[in-house]
Amino acid sequence: MTEATPAREEPIHPKPSTPIEQRSPRWIATNLQLRLLTAAVLIPVVTYVIFRGGYWVLATVVVVTAMGLSEFYQLIEAKGAHPLRGFGIIAGASLPVVAFVGSEYHTTILMSVVLLGVMVAQLGKARIADSLASISGTFFGIFYVGWLLSHAVVLRDFHRVVEGKWGEAAVAGMLPEVGIFYLFFSIAIVIAGDAGAYFAGRAYGRHKLAPRISPAKTVEGAIGAVIAGIGVAFACKAVFEILIPGITAPISWVVCGVLAVILASVGIIGDLVESLLKRDAAVKDTGALLPGTGGILDRIDSSLLAIPVMYYLMLAYTYFWAS
Repeated sequence: MTEATPAREEPIHPKPSTPIEQRSPRWIATNLQLRLLTAAVLIPVVTYVIFRGGYWVLATVVVVTAMGLSEFYQLIEAKGAHPLRGFGIIAGASLPVVAFVGSEYHTTILMSVVLLGVMVAQLGKARIADSLASISGTFFGIFYVGWLLSHAVVLRDFHRVVEGKWGEAAVAGMLPEVGIFYLFFSIAIVIAGDAGAYFAGRAYGRHKLAPRISPAKTVEGAIGAVIAGIGVAFACKAVFEILIPGITAPISWVVCGVLAVILASVGIIGDLVESLLKRDAAVKDTGALLPGTGGILDRIDSSLLAIPVMYYLMLAYTYFWAS
């Protein structure tokens, strides 16, 4: 008997590879939708708080400061340092309170006291190997988030602050509600700049603005931010003049445009500074609280610089304008 010839097996032909799904457009759309959703929730809330003023602004700034500092100290800890988290959050959150009952001058005095407190508190820690990093990181967080953001309180109460500094003559022709316009103006330009940079960068971005810090940011996006900021600045002046006649009287249309360019540019710098901190800590976002945006610091990074700049520019402008 002869053995049965084994059946010939068909050669195995590998199936063609599954095409890689192009997810970028869908991801971009989803991210944009999340950004818009977050903005749709936050903008009415922030607008309401600004118009209410007083304790509404103070409470909001205190909460945002505490949350922002918590995220900042996470960045420090990601670098291996051990900041005085509890002390820093309490000290930072107290700065807006001092600004509310006093002025930015009193917050500066408190900053000196806080620095001394940070150094004394460090003396009580058992770990001394990272004392320099702990003191530096703790105090910088208080300054970067607490002190800078406390200017939102005095900017909203601008009329009272100016009257306290230079008397009634300095606020002649200035409505008591002028702080509503100044604070809203600052934040609106920053938000518009962020949106302008996002869309202009995706549509026309070719030249990197700061590739080592934030590869996604482009020169074209920065230009878009400035243009959007100018447009929104003029829109704010026009709308506020209709809602509260005379509230924008202290600044002309030309000054309005100049302020828009400055604040939009400062907002870009503020965004880059936070990107620098995140890149050093090797994290993409400071948190995940705000869909499409990231954490609190990711949302307020531009305002942290823009609001103090607006405040001091308006102090200087009011001083010379009123004299």
